[in-house]
Amino acid sequence: MIGRLSGLLAEKNPPQILIDCQGVGYEVWVPMSTFYNLPALGERTTLLTHFVVREDAQLLYGFGSDTERAAFRELIKIGGIGPRMALAVLSGMSVADLAQAVSTQDGARLTKVPGIGKKTAERLLLELKGKLGADLGAPQAPASDAQSDIQQALLALGYSDKEAAAALKTLPPDVGVSEGIKLALRALAK
Repeated sequence: MIGRLSGLLAEKNPPQILIDCQGVGYEVWVPMSTFYNLPALGERTTLLTHFVVREDAQLLYGFGSDTERAAFRELIKIGGIGPRMALAVLSGMSVADLAQAVSTQDGARLTKVPGIGKKTAERLLLELKGKLGADLGAPQAPASDAQSDIQQALLALGYSDKEAAAALKTLPPDVGVSEGIKLALRALAK
């Protein structure tokens, strides 16, 4: 409903701020990563937002980047993770760190966030696997059509994105598709 706010920064009370938009003040909850990048009081700021309507409240959450907001939205889809917990996760680690923890299945990293125990960390890792950081923690796009075909073949054979990307790095840049698949499979067999 409310996707973006642009106005003057009127108050800073971590983790909440007040943005004056043409005389209307919006209370916005922000992760600390966004809070630290805010301008000084009285200066113009723009935040992407997520509007939450509950039985007892209407809350607005703000983010400095689209990746933060996307991560927040993925986190609140998980059962038992509400907006406050999602905000705590994004305050305790960057989106890139979260994507890295999910891709490496590093639960210990998540348990360092206040309020996240071992079971919650395991649930987060399970639920976010394959959903978070598609453009953050994912390997670089293949340089050529042949490399793209090789990567697709490896994925079709059941290898992960990470394994396929590692195998692609071992290949000569001008290799053909069939020869590249053979070399990549040899590299993965080691």
